[in-house]
Amino acid sequence: MLEGWATQQRARFLKVNTIGPRLDLVRRFAAFTNQYPWQWEPAEAEAFITHAPVAVSTARNYHNTLRLFCGYASDARYGWAARCLEQFGSVPQQILDEWNTVAHVTEFEGQPHRRPLTYDEVQALFDAADGRVEEIRSRGRKSALAAQRDAALLKTVYAFGLRRREAWGLDLADLRHNPQVRQFAHYGAVFVRWGKSSNGSPPKRRTVLTVPEMDWVVAVLQQWTEEVRPLFSPGAHPALWVTERRGRLSRRAINEAFEEARGAAGLDPVLDLHCLRDLYHAPDRVRLPGAVRARPGRSLLCEHDGDLHELSGIASDGREAAGRHVRAVLFRAFGGSRHGCLIR
Repeated sequence: MLEGWATQQRARFLKVNTIGPRLDLVRRFAAFTNQYPWQWEPAEAEAFITHAPVAVSTARNYHNTLRLFCGYASDARYGWAARCLEQFGSVPQQILDEWNTVAHVTEFEGQPHRRPLTYDEVQALFDAADGRVEEIRSRGRKSALAAQRDAALLKTVYAFGLRRREAWGLDLADLRHNPQVRQFAHYGAVFVRWGKSSNGSPPKRRTVLTVPEMDWVVAVLQQWTEEVRPLFSPGAHPALWVTERRGRLSRRAINEAFEEARGAAGLDPVLDLHCLRDLYHAPDRVRLPGAVRARPGRSLLCEHDGDLHELSGIASDGREAAGRHVRAVLFRAFGGSRHGCLIR
């Protein structure tokens, strides 16, 4: 039964890391009930969900997974119901419905402590990341290059609003030239090829422009690609973020880079890498911490400063409305060009 269900999901091109946990959950549920699927009742599902405290999002995941499996097992097209009736005298049934599942009534169900970083916290994070480089050098240790890489990585995640997987998948070839702002050279945009995918779909792609208020990231990327990255001796490896062993930096290492900087900055341990991306979505995101604003580099589109400053006054009417406003402002600032698009 499980193998057939796994085959059905593979036929829908679902990923292995989606199918595997689903199968594991069904096995856990079967072990909890000590029964076979044709013996399950709604009461078993309710006892399984409530026997240990879980988050609402976790409970919904349990509900959805068990509902999908029961739907597959009880579907007459797959023949399990007829086979079970013939051999055991009972058939699998759907044990989850609107009466014993969590209703999805709000868009955000995360924990209350999950929030975007404040601008002061971003500044403290970057200062701590840069400070680690000097500290390691003063101790004569070998990991100073890795600390420089981690600092550049965190600033890039913030400047372009990247997810962890998106930052992990960046190659040198993904740094793009924007003809509307030639002064940015080939750091005028980032081509994201590993965006969050929909069920059964390949990773989404998008182009994220380097906005004028984030022009400081151009110097960060230029120093990394031209001065620091070659010291890792990556050879022909295409990855933007490489390791001392000449391989691509892992997603776990990206998390660890954030956690080390967060600890050095004394920030709340509940904050994670995604909080930098959440700050990117804030309607007034063009504001920067003081030390970052004070870095060398002038807005290349100063004649449109009036438009750009409108971004700080957008009412918090939702992410999509803010995104439309940002795109409209940039459309005017780049002289009507639709080259690329901002993150959605």
